Amino acid sequence: MKTVKIVIAAAAVLAAGVGVADAGVGPEAGWGGITREQVRIDLGQGWVTKAELTYPSRSKGRLPLVVFLHGSGRNDMNQTLPGGRGSTFVRLAQSAGHEGYATLRFNKRGVTGIGPVRTTDPAQLEPANPYDRTLRDAAAVVRFAAKSPRVNPSKIFLLGHSEGTHVAANLAADPKRHGIPKPAGVVAMAVLGRPVEQLLTFQVYGRLLLQLHDEFDLDGDGALTATEVGDGLVGRPEQVAGLFRSVLLDGAEVRASTDKNRDGRIAVDAEAGPVLREMTGIDAYPNIPGLDPFLVGYLEDLARFPDVSKALPRFAGPTLLLNGENDLETPARAALAADAAVAAAGNPDHKVVIYPGMVHTMNLAPKFSDAPGEPDQRVIDEVRGWLKAHR
Repeated sequence: MKTVKIVIAAAAVLAAGVGVADAGVGPEAGWGGITREQVRIDLGQGWVTKAELTYPSRSKGRLPLVVFLHGSGRNDMNQTLPGGRGSTFVRLAQSAGHEGYATLRFNKRGVTGIGPVRTTDPAQLEPANPYDRTLRDAAAVVRFAAKSPRVNPSKIFLLGHSEGTHVAANLAADPKRHGIPKPAGVVAMAVLGRPVEQLLTFQVYGRLLLQLHDEFDLDGDGALTATEVGDGLVGRPEQVAGLFRSVLLDGAEVRASTDKNRDGRIAVDAEAGPVLREMTGIDAYPNIPGLDPFLVGYLEDLARFPDVSKALPRFAGPTLLLNGENDLETPARAALAADAAVAAAGNPDHKVVIYPGMVHTMNLAPKFSDAPGEPDQRVIDEVRGWLKAHR
């Protein structure tokens, strides 16, 4: 059977903000009473990145600080979203500032400006050992923050989204190894709480079966009639509809090549599952069709490090884990597993919140739409309340 190249939202562990978008930084009114200081941070290996240190304008002395850690991909300091849909980090930084915190946001290696705007230097865009480089870069940012006269080095909090949760957990698990002060706390949004191979298998293949069960199998018997398939295809984007149609239908009848037992119905797991598995090429992991060699190398490098469920229990400080129930990149069950592991390690100050209706970028959207947006106000309020309690 011909292998179909599946276009995955974010092409692995969600590279939130990988598209060029509106270069604005969000509502200026949100920065009222907050000083924004442009700084430059030497990340090593020939790259000095632009960053922004913010703090309450009337503050005195050293402040607690939040360092923002991006999702995967070449993100700017705001984690600007594709299509001009705003950003992940701006409103969170504003909220933290109004709670008395300094914040530090930085462009990832290879990013020269908001948009994101990227360098043309391949050595910076595609470094060797890319996840390890990301981790080292984040540590350099924390060290920079700790030396600032505005910052209390014993009160540096790490706030990560998606890949950033993995980075935050690994830094917090062994700060001495990374040459940073022990973090004062970790906030993780869209948690990488399971090994990357499991997450990618779900993103590429498992979500297709989930969608067939959730939105096609009306009577819940695990098998699809031609009528159920036809009804389920209504209103789907053509790319999605075309994929499912090619597996499930032949004209007005179920596809005979998929209906192995010839009963006029297609069993989602036993019959559609193997066909979809072959079409997606997931068994070739990490060499999944459609993934470029650099991304394959990134996945291999990421897999060398413990996921959040394994790294974060080694951190004895407070943790806040947030996940959308509709997140199909980093499923909510992974956040629950990570929080359970933190609790089992004896950490008394841990919390997990699962938000119904929210997707990977912590905004409300239909489950299978992958529509990015700015974090919901409930998420911002939760983070602000948690920061207030731990100031």
